[in-house]
Amino acid sequence: MGRAFEFRKARKFKRWAAMSKTFARLNKDIIIAIREGNGSDPDMNPRLRAVLQNCRAANMPKDNVERAIKKATDKDTSDFKEVNFEGYAQHGIAVFVETATDNNNRTVANVRSHFNKCNGNLSTSGSVEFMFDHVCFFKIKAEGVEAEDVELELIDYGAEEVTADEDALVITGTFESFGQLQSKLEADGMEILESGLERVPNTTKELDPEATAEVEKLIERLEEDDDVQNVFHTMSSSTEVEG
Repeated sequence: MGRAFEFRKARKFKRWAAMSKTFARLNKDIIIAIREGNGSDPDMNPRLRAVLQNCRAANMPKDNVERAIKKATDKDTSDFKEVNFEGYAQHGIAVFVETATDNNNRTVANVRSHFNKCNGNLSTSGSVEFMFDHVCFFKIKAEGVEAEDVELELIDYGAEEVTADEDALVITGTFESFGQLQSKLEADGMEILESGLERVPNTTKELDPEATAEVEKLIERLEEDDDVQNVFHTMSSSTEVEG
């Protein structure tokens, strides 16, 4: 077996680690959706309904989902909240970090440590947020529908762009249009495969390979932090690190 076995084992462990991180992030999404939405009934809570769609897309086991829903009503989650951080990596790359935490002091210390160890700087709130457009997205099955027709149908509901992605269509719109787009797609019987919110940089900066690697070191450290949900940045030449 030798090196070939070790390579396969390393890839498997890396996949398991990524899956574990994804499930942990979705677990927190469920808790926050229930706490800040309208309870644990998906029919009455659009945000929870969207998270559960993402759980199915990620093949998250039903038992994990049920445990997260139960935990959302426990007293242990009373201090659970979303906290955002902003800063700069090396070479002037802006970084926006979304976290979900039950211990803000721990999360602040960890995020600051990640920036410091990678020669970055944690900044104040609002220092880089303006560099990103906060948008929503929906991924739906493309079978039997045309991108142009879908865009015309949804433009009055906040859709800004519809693009093809293999056998699916990706609809993007403003952050504020998430709810009405979700309701319209559901009313039209469209199968939503995945949905969520993204922060898209309105300007990007391309770096050479060496500088890119330096910035990616910070992105990787942040992505690996248990409290971090998403990391957005303004580097155009980076290969995204999946959480």
